[in-house]
Formats: sequence, C-alpha cells, structure tokens
Amino acid sequence: MEPRLKTHYRENVRPKLAEQFEFANDHQIPSITKIVVNVGMGDASKNQKLLDSVVQELGTITGQKANVTRARKSISNFSLREGMPVGASVTLRKVKMYEFLDRLLSTALPRVRDFRGLPTRSFDGRGNYTLGVREQIIFPEIDYDQVNQIHGMDITVVTDTDKDDEALALLHQMGFPFRDTVPVMLEAVEV
Repeated sequence: MEPRLKTHYRENVRPKLAEQFEFANDHQIPSITKIVVNVGMGDASKNQKLLDSVVQELGTITGQKANVTRARKSISNFSLREGMPVGASVTLRKVKMYEFLDRLLSTALPRVRDFRGLPTRSFDGRGNYTLGVREQIIFPEIDYDQVNQIHGMDITVVTDTDKDDEALALLHQMGFPFRDTVPVMLEAVEV
C-alpha cells in the first residue's frame, strides 16, 4: 500500500507546483529525496550505555537501524580523539521516508509544547530544510519510562531543487506548518 503522503504528493502537490512555477517539464517539479535524522551526543565517548539507548530510540522512531557517527579528527580541547563515537544518524528514503514524515507532521509536531509553527528561515540556500527537535519524547513510539536521558535531534529534509522558494512551496504543500503561511490540511484517512 502506498503511503498517504506519497499519494498526496502525486495527486495534489505536483500539479499545484507545476502551475505555480510554470514548469515545462515534469522532471523539473521538486520532490523530497531523503530525510536525515541526526543525534549528536558529546558524552557518547564516556557513556556507552547512553549511546546504545540513543541508537535504539532512533531505530524505534524511524523504523530503521541507526548508524553510529564517529569523530573525523582529534580535538584536544574537547578530549576528542579520531574515531570516538559522537552520535547516531539515520537516512530515510522512499516508503520509510514518507511514513516518518507523516508521523512527524501529524503526530509528533502537534505534541510540542507551545508550538507556533516552523521557521521559514531554516533553509540552507540549496533547497534543503533542517528543523531541530528538543525532546525525543514527542514521538509516540518512545516510552517515557524507558528513557535514560532527554535529548534532541536534527531532522534534515533534502529536496532535489536548488532554490529555497521552490522547496518552501513543496514543503508547504506537503503540510509543513510554517509560521508565516497558512498550513495545507491533509484529508482524514480511514483506517
């Protein structure tokens, strides 16, 4: 079965973007290529149990096994040597990407306390959007009693366009609740 957001993208978002930007070719219409979820843990080298719990939680949230990221070079001021573990990351593509995005937009972000929308200035100039989450417990898959330490994560949405305005229009049409725009509501799906 095709994910709900992928169907929404194909049936609603693509025609609206083609009309808005007057694309001559269907291959010019931007799409989301991958989502990277990254957790940086400065204490990971000192506390292996904490790193294991982060890897396990990322796997639970994304549905895919997390990779441990390691330091590329030594920095003596931070007591960091090359090859020491410093965090964990997951790269999601295709079906898992759309399922994670759907859970993020419809379940996790509304659970953030005092949420007023996502900032529109978090684009990197190449069409990619990064948002920071302060607590992993906003995801319903995480059992609060099993959490060793509250930590945040960075979620990067990578698009195949180089223009931030096209990426903003794409993400807005996909249902991202930006502060400065009126959100697009997805239809309720019966289960």
